[in-house]
Amino acid sequence: MKMQGEPLPTIRPTGGLSHVRGDTSIALSEQTVPALLAQTVAAFPEREAVVFREQGVRWNWREFAEAIDALAAGLHAIGLARGDRVGIWAPNRVEWLVTQFATARLGLVLVNINPAYRLAELEYALNKVGVKAIVAAEAFKTSRYLDMLQALAPELATSAPGALQAARLPSLRWVIRMGEGETPGMIRYADLLERGAGVARAELDRVTAQLDRHDAINVQFTSGTTGAPKGATLTHRNIVNNARFIAMAMRFSERDKLCIPVPFYHCFGMVLSVLACVSTGAAMVFPGEAFEPEATMRAVSEERCTALHGVPTMFIAQLDHPRFAEYDFSSLRTGIMAGSPCPIETMKRVVAQMHMSEVTIAYGMTETSPVSFQSSTTDPLDKRTTTVGRVQPHLEVKIVDASGAIVPVGEKGELCTRGYSVMLGYWDDEARTAEAIRDGWMHTGDLATLDEEGYCNIVGRVKDMLIRGGENIYPREIEEFLFRHPKVQAVQVFGVPDPRYGEEVCAWIVLKPGESATEDEIRAFCRDQIAHYKIPRYIRFVEEMPLTVTGKVQKFVMRDQMVRELNLDESRTA
Repeated sequence: MKMQGEPLPTIRPTGGLSHVRGDTSIALSEQTVPALLAQTVAAFPEREAVVFREQGVRWNWREFAEAIDALAAGLHAIGLARGDRVGIWAPNRVEWLVTQFATARLGLVLVNINPAYRLAELEYALNKVGVKAIVAAEAFKTSRYLDMLQALAPELATSAPGALQAARLPSLRWVIRMGEGETPGMIRYADLLERGAGVARAELDRVTAQLDRHDAINVQFTSGTTGAPKGATLTHRNIVNNARFIAMAMRFSERDKLCIPVPFYHCFGMVLSVLACVSTGAAMVFPGEAFEPEATMRAVSEERCTALHGVPTMFIAQLDHPRFAEYDFSSLRTGIMAGSPCPIETMKRVVAQMHMSEVTIAYGMTETSPVSFQSSTTDPLDKRTTTVGRVQPHLEVKIVDASGAIVPVGEKGELCTRGYSVMLGYWDDEARTAEAIRDGWMHTGDLATLDEEGYCNIVGRVKDMLIRGGENIYPREIEEFLFRHPKVQAVQVFGVPDPRYGEEVCAWIVLKPGESATEDEIRAFCRDQIAHYKIPRYIRFVEEMPLTVTGKVQKFVMRDQMVRELNLDESRTA
């Protein structure tokens, strides 16, 4: 009989090779997302489920389910049907959460739109997956979502809701706007709920009963190494099971209360946080529309949260906040730090100063639903601060060299994952799907090592992706955008160390002969066209790029030069 915390023999490498299989003693779930939710609602109808502090919303599980059904009825009433794509474009609001489960109730494919997207990115995403309806906030910070939709679809001004025929957004018919205001061509969220008033819950049950666990249920965009973002397509089975095992690693139950400051649009918020709570009946507490350190600390303290999620940047912002000592973290027990490499010293401070003695680290990628490795609450502290834990149940991982051969334990290679968590593919992109998934193995592009006990350490990236504050950024995408500038002849983008965000974006630019430009001019060109976190913080105008003898650009030379020039420090991470 296995004792709690005892290493599982199935997750140790065998034969001295970097190849592990997860525990299979707990069966995979074959439930759909709505079936998982219904099970929790039936078990804990009167327990607290959802708290949106900024919006003044407090629901138990029964009230949450009723709100979901009301929106699902509205979506059904306007003719949306299984397989239709519905975009969601907003910060962390209760409408986002309800939309996540209302679309799943009907078998609609939820398309997560990054709240930081601007015109070019929005247009690409909506058209790539053929979004038929979009639920959008009016605005958030400097992003005026409805204005951007009107800019891409001026036909809204003279269109009846549901009858949009836009030249630049040919598949879009419905724009569902949050808030009390009215906008030509759009339907208000509240009015959509009224439209569904006549739809019987039995009709929703009939639709839900026809769903298949292998159906696509969600498209999450990841930045692309070849320019355009890729739509990772996930199924009910992908995300239901990943959420269950994530919750188990934290030892979650209905008695837990999770503070969630991470964004919904990202797999961290949607799966690791929200679905993990739904799988166990744990309460969800949302401090605000976006991360703000003091609002998060106040939520943990006042709501007596037992768990907290965040990327390292978020934990650092709280630990270093001048009012940190004023808040009570004694209720905290566990949580997850993930999304970008976790500084070892930060992990130690979280355990010591935030009472998170059972905090875990998780590693994965959107394409694997997302988590492949996670430390457990009983792992030794040194393993929880210097590794990303061990392989999740029912997954298989190998680390391979450039030829595809599995490397010996302790040696560096590319991490590949196989099992229930691997996505269906990239939406409408067979070529890039075939490049990423080979013989069922998802090739992550991450360089990793496995030790003799099966603990994994991420040591680099095969390709030059950088991670800024939990956001995956592919330099090629920014490079291709900057090439549009009429003065730019050549550009190379790469990451440099940053104490707050982990990495920052740096661009080296060669201008066309006779041209001159300023850093501010380049940034202004990016503003409102690409997400703010992709806009280079550091820009250098150079005469030429460092090249190898065969003409290949040497980004590591540029990076090293910038580290010296800016006097940057590289932190050790797990």
